[in-house]
Amino acid sequence: MDAAGPPARIVVTRRPPGRSLDILGAAGEVVVWDREAIMPRDRLLAAVADADGLYAMLTDAIDEQLLAAAPRLRVVSSMAVGVDNVDLAACTRRGIPVGHTPGVLAATVADTAIGLLLASARRIVEGADYVRAGRWRSWQPDLLMGRDVHHATVGIVGLGGVGAELAKRLHGFDCTVIAYNRSRDERRESALGVTWRPLDELLAVADHVVLTIAMTEDTRHLLDRRTLALMKPTATLVNVSRGGVVDQVALAEALTDGTIASAALDVTDPEPISPDDPLLRLPNCLVIPHLGSSSQRTRAAMAELAARNLVLGLEGRPLEACANPEVYAS
Repeated sequence: MDAAGPPARIVVTRRPPGRSLDILGAAGEVVVWDREAIMPRDRLLAAVADADGLYAMLTDAIDEQLLAAAPRLRVVSSMAVGVDNVDLAACTRRGIPVGHTPGVLAATVADTAIGLLLASARRIVEGADYVRAGRWRSWQPDLLMGRDVHHATVGIVGLGGVGAELAKRLHGFDCTVIAYNRSRDERRESALGVTWRPLDELLAVADHVVLTIAMTEDTRHLLDRRTLALMKPTATLVNVSRGGVVDQVALAEALTDGTIASAALDVTDPEPISPDDPLLRLPNCLVIPHLGSSSQRTRAAMAELAARNLVLGLEGRPLEACANPEVYAS
């Protein structure tokens, strides 16, 4: 911030946790959309007209229209790892660094993936619903039998930070861990004790498949009718990446006709999922509201990293975590 000029104006599209607003407040004038609902698009476009910094959420589209409406914008900071909601090329052309929050949430999201895998494979939620409905009359030898996670073959699709943390946890279950990643790193695979497999082969041999891959145009509907049909009929699919990685229409069909046994989704496309979506009527599909990184400590760490990124951008300094580092060479 230029000490001789007016304070920087910072627009925050949702109240973040932790000390993030204190960090931002020390750098300029902070304007917060202080409501539970997503900031309406027209309000956001109006708010950024004189903004120097934008502290955004993954629900905000940072595109050409928004950038054109924000002639003073010097930095965008997103409280998320994925930046599929941001036009990085457009930001780079304008010399705007884009901050994000990798690293700090990987372990927590991996914990969530394990929770979803166990809940889905072992039919935990179905069992809880069975009890609540008053249907539990006696112990039965074949009641709601699920599939084991221990000693299973688990396929991780996407061996980034979350995938790596997940692999560590799965070894504790004595799992055989296989992985697919678009770019190979044999030293990383060896260090994590995973075996790389082509995607189609991984889907065919895995007892459970967990999606941790980044959302790009190349990975949109990576799991579709063809690839779902490769999976075992006893398999579980867990998605903690982005909803668009899975074709949800094809998934509903696969769960209905027995192509796969069950699915657990932390993410959907769109978000929130419609209450009348067919997936929500299926007992073998568990859907939660994008809670992957939602622990108190991790969300605070994400929010504060996003705040530090924004302050550094206003000061003209490199961000701690920049999604478009090429902006510094342009």
